[in-house]
Amino acid sequence: MEKPIRPTILITNDDSVYSKGICELIKAVRPLANVVVVAPDHVRSGMSCAITHSEAMRLSKLHEEEGFTVYSSSGTPVDCIKLSFFALFKDKRPDLLLSGINHGSNSSVNSLYSATVGAAMEGCVNNVPSIAFSLCDHQEDADFSQVIPYAVQIIKNVLNHPIPYATFLNVNFPKGEIKGLKVCRQADARWSEEYDQKISEYGDVSYFLAGYFDNREPESTDTDEWALAHQYGAIVPTKIDMTNYDCLNELKDLYGNV
Repeated sequence: MEKPIRPTILITNDDSVYSKGICELIKAVRPLANVVVVAPDHVRSGMSCAITHSEAMRLSKLHEEEGFTVYSSSGTPVDCIKLSFFALFKDKRPDLLLSGINHGSNSSVNSLYSATVGAAMEGCVNNVPSIAFSLCDHQEDADFSQVIPYAVQIIKNVLNHPIPYATFLNVNFPKGEIKGLKVCRQADARWSEEYDQKISEYGDVSYFLAGYFDNREPESTDTDEWALAHQYGAIVPTKIDMTNYDCLNELKDLYGNV
């Protein structure tokens, strides 16, 4: 009897190939599939969908055994995906792309800045089912024990029930106890007063990223921010098509439509 064909899962992140989050995700996924890891060789957080275009990139094999290969790249997380598709998956795309598990939240507007989400978006652009995973804990030694069973549940569901075209999942987990999963929308929020100004003894002015997170709808029970605040994992189906279809016809009437 032939062995059943195992799916292939590509894994990346933005906290580097050495971070605890990606190591925990790899450990959880290896029983489910053949795993190829391509992740940055150092931290690349907050780079969104940035790509490297003015310098050469490296792709270095760190480990290989049957059903499991690990590469590091000098590029961004999106570079990692692009390089993977060019150099490793030319003939056949992976069955699933996972990005994370990120150390820190990528909910609400944070998803716009996140390279964890950017990598999942790149997979989605290339028609590979993709999931971004994040835990609301920035600590290097964060506890992922509550997260892993829910992440595996989501991964199994996606392998068996395809995500709609041009859509990926942005999944965030609260720190500590997780009560369950909630499918929800992205909260309306922003970062405000984002910089601290410092003046040196020589009069040089410098700025340090700071600010606070302003959730504009804290009482709305259908958002990712509400879910996280109430100890639920938040699953947000996210589209790469950013067209505002509600506005489309109104603008056609205003500007004319050829």
